[in-house]
Amino acid sequence: MTGMVAESIAPETSGLARRRWSQLVLGIVCLVAIANLQYGWTLFINPIAQMHGWSTAAIQWTFTIAIATETVVPALGGGRLIDRFGPRLIVVSGPLVALAWFINSNAHSLVLFYAAAVISGLGGGLIFAATSGNALKWFPDRRGLATGLTAAGFAGGGAITVVPLASMIQSSGYQAAYLWFGLGQGAVVLLTALLLRAPRPGETSTLVSAHLPQGRYDHTPGEVRRSRPFWLMYAMFVMVGSGGLITIAQLAPVAGSFAIDKVPLSLLGLTLPTLTLALSIGQVMNGLSRPFFGAVSDRLGRERTMFVAFALEGVAIAFIPYASTPVWFVLCVGLVFFAWGEIFALFPAICTDTYGSRFATANYAMLYTAKGTAALLVPLANVLSDVTGSWATVFAVASALNVLTAILALLVLKPARMSVMARVR
Repeated sequence: MTGMVAESIAPETSGLARRRWSQLVLGIVCLVAIANLQYGWTLFINPIAQMHGWSTAAIQWTFTIAIATETVVPALGGGRLIDRFGPRLIVVSGPLVALAWFINSNAHSLVLFYAAAVISGLGGGLIFAATSGNALKWFPDRRGLATGLTAAGFAGGGAITVVPLASMIQSSGYQAAYLWFGLGQGAVVLLTALLLRAPRPGETSTLVSAHLPQGRYDHTPGEVRRSRPFWLMYAMFVMVGSGGLITIAQLAPVAGSFAIDKVPLSLLGLTLPTLTLALSIGQVMNGLSRPFFGAVSDRLGRERTMFVAFALEGVAIAFIPYASTPVWFVLCVGLVFFAWGEIFALFPAICTDTYGSRFATANYAMLYTAKGTAALLVPLANVLSDVTGSWATVFAVASALNVLTAILALLVLKPARMSVMARVR
């Protein structure tokens, strides 16, 4: 092995195993609870537009504001506070996300929807940063798998709740769905966060990856910002993240343009409207992709795994505007979600491998702002679609960005990280 990989791996004690896996499960529960902040959004777009007569582009800014706030807040200090005081700090996030959806349930102006998006983004951003950072610190030997399972909670939560959420919106209106789902998710986060904690000094020091090189030096956020490989990771995150976010946010309008959104479809033993079925299967695939690609990267390597996943996503996105039948629409959406979800396992793992675990939450919080940057492209997709008269150009651009990112991962990022990880003091 190289000097950056431990020559011998100390065995994991049963007590340590119980502690770190219980912490991982608690983090997953938190993310399951707030999954609909992002993945349930597309179900609200058309009901809100029908109720108030606002344009889809104007409504989509709610999604953009929430994502941007979610990614910026941890980088502006939330990540540092979590590294210093521990993940239990997110007890404040439960009331925040509950308040945001309560406001949405009573809002009659876009300004109130935008304000609620800021509040939900604040709560969601702290939760995502704390749970991801905690997984990175508890599992230095299997960062890809741990962050993949944690991030799967975010996607899997959407899969679990998309059917009852859609049903409540249809039967009782979107306002009731916002109210009751908001109160429920806020209570779960509040109670779960009280049990979270970070590993104590030295508690996981004997756990080192047996397969991947890892840096020995803990870079501060300031040092990371001055590191060129970090900005390459950031650009790659933006490029590949935008394709997935555009797909997630535009599924309902695209399915509606094909007139297949409400067509019943039977697949894998389920009979649901095409859009609902696509979201359900997509979320399952999204959730499965994170631990799958994370675990693969723990052995195969981060950059090689990125190349495979990003190239696959590029191909899948390219077919979305031509998937005009229910079956092909559902299959293409599932493949896109499967290839896209892994970014939330691979990027935190590769960032911490490179820059150390002491400031893992703050450092990844900076990198995670790339998701907010990518979200800025979502409303622009509507504009491009209106100008060109179709979705083909939008998805062609998203596909090309994914293919380019796959090439950068293998040919540029891998050699760029080696000099950073060679630093020992």
